[in-house]
Amino acid sequence: MPSDVLTKSDSMPRSALMKSKNRNWTVTKKRIYCVSMTHEELEAGTVLNLDFTKLRKVASCEAEVLPVIAQDVQTGEVLIVGYANQLALDTARETGMATFWSTSRNELWIKGKTSGDYLAIKEIRVNCEQNSILYQVTPAGQGACHTRNKDGVARSGCYYRRLTDDGSLEFVDPAQV
Repeated sequence: MPSDVLTKSDSMPRSALMKSKNRNWTVTKKRIYCVSMTHEELEAGTVLNLDFTKLRKVASCEAEVLPVIAQDVQTGEVLIVGYANQLALDTARETGMATFWSTSRNELWIKGKTSGDYLAIKEIRVNCEQNSILYQVTPAGQGACHTRNKDGVARSGCYYRRLTDDGSLEFVDPAQV
């Protein structure tokens, strides 16, 4: 079974979901599976393609990590969800900058080190079970997300699309397209 799944509502025409060129689709009664999707379609498209295998991938990297949420301390907006190990947490505390452990590259990632879009830590919180961390941050740069809108400006955070009733995605703010 393909891992790319889109839930279909009965009122939504299948053709509306299958407009992407050069895509292989498998259609069942309630689900449409996209067999392949480009990086651009994934990050800027309107077709839902959730990666339910992410935690399995994180576990297979064999790093001892826990989830970290970076939240704008002024607006409350969730900017990024990542992972941290002890080194990332220690580095964040020492530098005052949001720091994560990249589970895909298996390396320390200080947010903004290459882009200039740093997240200055104002406070670090730990959840009740001590298995996740919240960085309350002040963004310093254009945005927190690695993706950019059509004008080339970094998006403020990674949660710039919402799930609609018909199972597709739409941009929360038209300026973020």
